[in-house]
Amino acid sequence: MSTDSRIIVSLDFPTAALAADLVKQLGAATTFYKVGLQLLTAAGPSVVRELVDAGKSVFLDLKLLEIPNSVAGAVTAAGHLGASMVTVHASGGSAVLRSAVQAASQFPQLKILAVTVITSMSDQDLKEVGVASTVPEQVARLGRLAAVAGCHGVVASPLEVRLLREVLPLGALIVTPGTQLSGDEQNDHVRAATPTQAIGAGATHVVIGRPISRALNPAAVFAAVRAELATAIQ
Repeated sequence: MSTDSRIIVSLDFPTAALAADLVKQLGAATTFYKVGLQLLTAAGPSVVRELVDAGKSVFLDLKLLEIPNSVAGAVTAAGHLGASMVTVHASGGSAVLRSAVQAASQFPQLKILAVTVITSMSDQDLKEVGVASTVPEQVARLGRLAAVAGCHGVVASPLEVRLLREVLPLGALIVTPGTQLSGDEQNDHVRAATPTQAIGAGATHVVIGRPISRALNPAAVFAAVRAELATAIQ
């Protein structure tokens, strides 16, 4: 896996034009993009098709949490769009996860990632919704559930990567949002780390949003992250 393909740049924008502008600024070096609910709702599925047609890989972060039939339908639609990854909430249970995996099986490029605990949540937030476990305990539990259901990997914060490497099968994908660059101010990712720390802990991919998208020179920031990760991976 190349260093470039391990960096997923988040296109969290309110319009397709703003997303396209960032893609243009980053150029050929950036090969993997995340399309989440904001951009998909604003611009529709065409934004995914355009990225795929341009030779980019797309992490379609839908965080699906629905009945199995509806999840299977959404995963099938994601596969037809050409997405490389799509997310499903592990808290939906094994039937939901299995339905996603089965739907994805007809698309060789499509990987199912189970969302464990979103990076904005703390132990107290879990208690608020009736989960007595700590964040690490819940992440491990849902990671095991995802593995049994046949998911290709999970989404978790960088802080749980080492734990997940102990409970997931060899070769499982671990995609980490909540990565911030050194010196960045704290944002709504309460469980965060740098991209280098995430990869060093065993993550296969890091998702980077605002540190790149809001930079004065996004291409320069991407190049700096890529160079730092290349050194760390050696």
